[in-house]
Formats: sequence, C-alpha cells, structure tokens
Amino acid sequence: MAHMGYSDQQLRDILSNTKTIALVGASQKPHRDSYRVMAYLQQQGYRVIPVNPSLEGQVLMGEKVYARLDDVPDTIDLVDIFRNSEAAGEVTDEAIQVGAKVVWMQLGVINEAAAQRAEKAGLTVIMDRCPKIEIPRLGL
Repeated sequence: MAHMGYSDQQLRDILSNTKTIALVGASQKPHRDSYRVMAYLQQQGYRVIPVNPSLEGQVLMGEKVYARLDDVPDTIDLVDIFRNSEAAGEVTDEAIQVGAKVVWMQLGVINEAAAQRAEKAGLTVIMDRCPKIEIPRLGL
C-alpha cells in the first residue's frame, strides 16, 4: 500500500469502527501531546487504554496503565503510537501479536518496514497522522 496517501473515507472508516484504543507512550503530564490526545479521544467516546512501562499500574484518566500491549486484558482495535519511528517497529510487532486491527503512528512517526510487516499480517496502517486532527477535519 502506498503510505501517506490515505483517503478521507479510509480514515473515516477506521475512526468510525474503532471502539478501544491502546495509546502507547501515554504521559501523565498535561502539556504532552499524548496526554492531550488521550483526553480528546476519551471525550469523543473512545475507550483509551494507556501503555507506558514507567507508569505501569497507575491510573491515568480513569484507566489502568499497562507496561506493554500484551499486558492489556481487553481487545484492542487500534494502537496509537506516540514513540519515535524506530521504536514504532517493536510496538507494531506487539500490535500484530495482540491482534489489533489498526496501527496508527503519530505525526512524524514513519516506519515503512514495520508497516509492511503489519499489513502482511492483515492490519491497516496509518503513519504520520493524528486522530485528534483527523476527527474534526472529517466531521466525526
């Protein structure tokens, strides 16, 4: 798949069909983008499960924080990655292992090799986009 050229319909379908999001790289600091995006997604009605090994076991915005994706006991529809492009590879591999449907890499996060692995495993991949920007732009 040609990455970066996502249709509005594809993004709309993903965001409309997603219920549970694992946000990897979640922060407890309100000035961080991951914190603001998590809060926004919760306000939009998504269940957002924070994933961050340094915050494991704490509660962030009403949700228990897990160290890794495979620690999350619930079904994950979409994995939102707030890590650098290199680290996104390992997170993508975890997303494949846990059976997520979508890997979504945040603005500036691009890992073509990881995207190819995920797509080969049947996942949809979005890179270098932010759902907090796409949701209002698409009128969702």
